Amino acid sequence: MIDAVRADTSTVVVERVAAPGPDTGAEWDRLVARTPGTDVTQLSVWARVRAGQRFVPLHLLARRDGVLVGGALVLTRRVRGLGWLGYVPYGPVAGFDAGRAEVVAALADALASLRLRMLFVQPPEGAEDVSGALVDRGFRRSAAEIAPTGSMRIDLRADEAALRAALSRRLRYWTNRWPDRGVTVRLGDERDVPLLVDLMGTAAAARGYPRPPRLDYVTTLYAELARTGNVALFVGEVHGVPVSADLVTVCGDTVRGKLCGFDRDGDGRRLSVPAAARWEIIRWARRSGHRFVDFGGLSEATLCGAVAGTRDDESWPSADRAKMAFGGTAFRYPAPVELIRPRPLRWAYDTAGRSTVGRALVARARIVLRSSAPARPVPEARP
Repeated sequence: MIDAVRADTSTVVVERVAAPGPDTGAEWDRLVARTPGTDVTQLSVWARVRAGQRFVPLHLLARRDGVLVGGALVLTRRVRGLGWLGYVPYGPVAGFDAGRAEVVAALADALASLRLRMLFVQPPEGAEDVSGALVDRGFRRSAAEIAPTGSMRIDLRADEAALRAALSRRLRYWTNRWPDRGVTVRLGDERDVPLLVDLMGTAAAARGYPRPPRLDYVTTLYAELARTGNVALFVGEVHGVPVSADLVTVCGDTVRGKLCGFDRDGDGRRLSVPAAARWEIIRWARRSGHRFVDFGGLSEATLCGAVAGTRDDESWPSADRAKMAFGGTAFRYPAPVELIRPRPLRWAYDTAGRSTVGRALVARARIVLRSSAPARPVPEARP
């Protein structure tokens, strides 16, 4: 268990709490949901999702005059040979008001004071000031690739005709023909989770990708997020036969692609069923009153071209080109940062490329923080 401590910065007080009570957890979730650029990975439910992989949650809660104004969910985990690691996905969270600078400073102080051997932070969209504040406190820009560097976002304020007009020419053609070809998309439920995992495995094998998450992890993820209304699952079918599945998460005004699978054999590929599912996700998100759809991260090469205004390039990975076909606007997340200590460990991390053992340790740290596989049992310890 992580001890609760307090750190003060002017009128902002930051508490470090291992397990907030129900009222505090609900208060935190409301703050996350109403703050632009945040993600389900900062909601309290995400701590339960990751508990199966032996992540220990630590909540930093920033208050001004008793009112919650910011915070961060830090996921910590012990790794043999490295010690305790920490990761803040799409956080810390701070409201964009006149007092934001003070909140960001207090949270940066609190993060810098954590007793972790390695701490990786990916600030949410629009939080460049968080990266700067952390760098001022000893962090540095990270090249660990723990999270995507940017993505493509579709603004749903336009009507459906305008959204269709923004599609690639090929997709505009298919939107009028899917029904006649027997292509349908339905909203799935927990009974479709094994199908999603099977289709993810099929897609990974076909393209030589790393193996997909385990069924038990995806089952937990869906169950926990469904309980809080933060997930939806879409199944694409041809004449009633499932060939694609997309799991999206919902946080605040944004719907984000999280997991997807596709059987490339048969009619599914020829009829562009995955595109039919994504088009239905766009329509569903708009009907549900959401503001944005984000189909997930882009590779650096695609992101550079998209930010510069290029709509399509044959050199881009096919997965990126599929996302770009729906229109939207490319954007970069703020620079990810990392804090590695003590100095000998930082030196070893920096020189890992010269050593087989060092490369293995760095790769293990990256895999552990991004993995959905359960950790091996380790003795309890305090970061």
